[in-house]
Amino acid sequence: MCGRYVSVSSPTILAERFGAETVRVEETEQNFNVTPRADVPVVAVSKTTNERTLDLVRWGLIPSWAKDMSIGDKLINARSDTVASKPAYKRAFAKRRCIIPADGFYEWQKREGEKKKQPWFIRRRDGEPLAFAGLWEIWHDPEVGDDAPRIKTCTIITTDANDLMKPIHHRMPVVLDESDWERWLDPEFGDIETLQKMLKPAPSEEFEAWEISTRVNAAANNGPELLERAPVASA
Repeated sequence: MCGRYVSVSSPTILAERFGAETVRVEETEQNFNVTPRADVPVVAVSKTTNERTLDLVRWGLIPSWAKDMSIGDKLINARSDTVASKPAYKRAFAKRRCIIPADGFYEWQKREGEKKKQPWFIRRRDGEPLAFAGLWEIWHDPEVGDDAPRIKTCTIITTDANDLMKPIHHRMPVVLDESDWERWLDPEFGDIETLQKMLKPAPSEEFEAWEISTRVNAAANNGPELLERAPVASA
């Protein structure tokens, strides 16, 4: 799964990297510990202009039919093998796909004989932002009615771990290959079989990972020190 990640690239860098022509994200503070419910940069294609947009979207997908927002806390991730059929994701997978940029992500490794899990940081070797495969939805409170504010939300799609990740965790976010971005973002492209083939583990050789301190466990901790390599334990 993916429950925490890093978002530190500026809107200018993200717009250039992902070809966003419309940018609705102001320069914000770097976030070294992105948590669910946070507003995060997302790249999607506008149906009205057919342009790629960079917008802020709440992490934790709320389906349009949901009665309240609480379901979003359970839908921060969508499994690649069921995303096209599950009611919470089916409609979004067909028409509302997006890219969620990230500068790396965290995962916790369970070790035999130890109660505490060891956190790791994973990123691209070349330092470029990752292109997480995501879905987005728009929700409004049915109790308020049509006058309720529209809330845009998103989820990150996960898949089986690649060889680098397997010793750490059995799943990882889907990191889209650049050659797939155009079709993935196109709301008119509806070949489900082709789309699902994109939801594969990214090549291990493109990534690097290292152990970090447990400071990342606390959501209140947020700074570049979270990415520092954990000291090697002496024998």
